[in-house]
Amino acid sequence: MADQQRIHPVVVPPTRPPQGPFPSVKEDPSGRSAPVVKRTNCWCKCFCWIITTFILLLITVVAALAILYVVFQPKFPKYSVDNLRITDLTLNFDLTLYARFDVSITANNPNKKIGIYYEKGSRLSVWYKDTNLCQGSIPRFYQGHQNTTVLDVGLTGQNQYGTTLLQALQEQQQTGRIPLDLKIDVPVRLKLGKLKLMKVRILGSCKLIVDSLSTNKFISIKASSCNFGLKP
Repeated sequence: MADQQRIHPVVVPPTRPPQGPFPSVKEDPSGRSAPVVKRTNCWCKCFCWIITTFILLLITVVAALAILYVVFQPKFPKYSVDNLRITDLTLNFDLTLYARFDVSITANNPNKKIGIYYEKGSRLSVWYKDTNLCQGSIPRFYQGHQNTTVLDVGLTGQNQYGTTLLQALQEQQQTGRIPLDLKIDVPVRLKLGKLKLMKVRILGSCKLIVDSLSTNKFISIKASSCNFGLKP
């Protein structure tokens, strides 16, 4: 009898998904393929958290400043030049011009709840056009609430172009209207209640028109215009 032929089943290997730019899949225990769930982008959450925190911080700062403004009602101090006197205006042997001005300045603090500390490092100077004639500083002091203080400041200087400068001043004096500019740079600290704030600078100038540069007498100030502001 001829041997019976045996037929063996052909085993076909399971097909795999193609590799490449397509999303990868994982096989579960049952043998079926399932897509991988991507994780949420943490950068998006972090960015949203930063923006939210910044907005809340900004709202807090604005609210605090609004409360301080309502409570303290800050007002900018007022300054004026009351008197100007030239005690010396001499042409030296080396042709430099020596000048000494005595200036009387009134500082008014109109605030009811804010004091002002005038710190070291102030600078006051008198200019004729673009030429610095003399300079000086005010002493350190504290100005209380609704206080008016008169400051007498001596300013001195020496200019190397003495002959030219003196001639220009004498020619201008004949018109009876001499333009001078008093520039002010003063570091201050504001005191709100018991809180002493960071140092800021009061910057400004007073445009003056005087009638004379005669020495050893008070000079008539025909016009005065002052502008000031704060700088960190």
